[in-house]
Amino acid sequence: MKTRITKYLSILALAFTLSIGTTTPVEAQCPMCRISAESNLKNGGTAGRGLNNGILFMLAMPYLVVGALGFVWWRSKRRDEDEELA
Repeated sequence: MKTRITKYLSILALAFTLSIGTTTPVEAQCPMCRISAESNLKNGGTAGRGLNNGILFMLAMPYLVVGALGFVWWRSKRRDEDEELA
């Protein structure tokens, strides 16, 4: 059991290292959207902040969904173990 866990952790560490080590700089917004947001912020508008908040919201949603699914799985597995012990 312990060797299996270390095997999975080493694979996860390798995947994490490769994903961090092979990043490339990218533009997150199209040039037209970026110019529009920058000019709006320079003129005292708040559209750029709303755009950034929207990007952060879209970035967070997959993590929240995966986290919720993981929590439901963990709770279900814990209930099954509790029933086996009883």
